[in-house]
Amino acid sequence: MSRAHAKAAHVTGDDVRRIALALPDTTEKIAWSMPTFRVAGKMFATLPEDETSIAVRCPKEERDELVLAEPEKFWIADHEAMFAWVRARLSALDTAELTDILADSWRQAAPTRLLDAYPELGVPPTD
Repeated sequence: MSRAHAKAAHVTGDDVRRIALALPDTTEKIAWSMPTFRVAGKMFATLPEDETSIAVRCPKEERDELVLAEPEKFWIADHEAMFAWVRARLSALDTAELTDILADSWRQAAPTRLLDAYPELGVPPTD
């Protein structure tokens, strides 16, 4: 399947649930009238805007670069500007990118014991 074709079939809230809940020690909880996903009780993703986007943890420096590089895909919600979170439009993501984004956010919230127990999900090597 070509990359362009994969993008055409964008991901859904059900895909977010399936991928997020497959990560170790992850639970779904409704908060602020929306689904949130937590690892060991610590939130790492939400499904706001009628499940058309996700909000995930992202270091502020990286977040700002993402938004500048791909504004059609990423943005910062006004009420989250002071926090290390970024939004991504599900219609702009494919399954592989969604999986990477959720795993990265999970790593930022997961306790050391889980990072140690699941080294394949651990912090990716730096270049």
